[in-house]
Amino acid sequence: MKRSQRGVWPYLFLTPAIVLFTLFLAVPIGYTVYLAMRRTKVSGLGLGRGARTEVFVGFDNFAAALADAELWQGWLRVLGYGALVLVVMLGLALLFALLLDSARVRLARFSRIAIFLPYAVPGVAATLLWGFLYLPSLSPIRQVLDVDLLGAGTVTYSMANVAVWGGVGFNMLVLYTTLRAIPRDLYEAARLDGASEFQIAVRVKIPILTPAIILTTVFSIIATIQVFTEPTTLRPLTNTISSTWSPLMKVYRDAFVTGDLYSAAATSIVIAAISLVLSFGFLRVVRNRAFGEG
Repeated sequence: MKRSQRGVWPYLFLTPAIVLFTLFLAVPIGYTVYLAMRRTKVSGLGLGRGARTEVFVGFDNFAAALADAELWQGWLRVLGYGALVLVVMLGLALLFALLLDSARVRLARFSRIAIFLPYAVPGVAATLLWGFLYLPSLSPIRQVLDVDLLGAGTVTYSMANVAVWGGVGFNMLVLYTTLRAIPRDLYEAARLDGASEFQIAVRVKIPILTPAIILTTVFSIIATIQVFTEPTTLRPLTNTISSTWSPLMKVYRDAFVTGDLYSAAATSIVIAAISLVLSFGFLRVVRNRAFGEG
């Protein structure tokens, strides 16, 4: 085989991946950017042929998105929701992973399945399940606590509960798998030095788990920013969730309710940019401990 022919084979193997990347990622992103820089211009009453034309407006749609108060109000709600979800979900995932890795734990296999099982439930089904439990007329929780779980002051906590219930299992499994890869000799050496199980967890296991904790945190940040299923599914059950409760809900409303695809495209790009800044900003802050980089 000639050298020139050998050089072609790697590109042939890469072709399917390149085609899929182009069709399902690069082209949609490019088309979104194209829409974000255009707008419909209406002439006269907007009736008749040629009354509505698509024109290039540059960065006007981005400026309008950045100046939209509804978008920033949605971000504030999502940040509060995200702070609650991240702390509780990752804290419980770490706690369960450490408990399951303990030498004294019983029914470990059943416990792993029980904790992970909620993650296998589709988001819409899980939200509906909890939504009916939140309804004042059906909820056994309401009879015990006498609290409106879909009220203006509690609906964020109710949505966070759904996210925590469904997300703890996945993050626990990531952390638990990392723990199982740690040589048992480290624990035995710590026990010989007189360390208790709590000290082993805090001084040995958690430091080794730091990269995995950071990884799950980044994934959770991205998922939290993209929250859509919980508020959208619960919205028909209460009037305390607006159509722009989260940034993605605003994009959906602009695109499919009001029909303003151009504004929705610009807003989606702004959301993606903010998501990248938050995710990479977090990685930059913790990369020294996670990856040993300065």
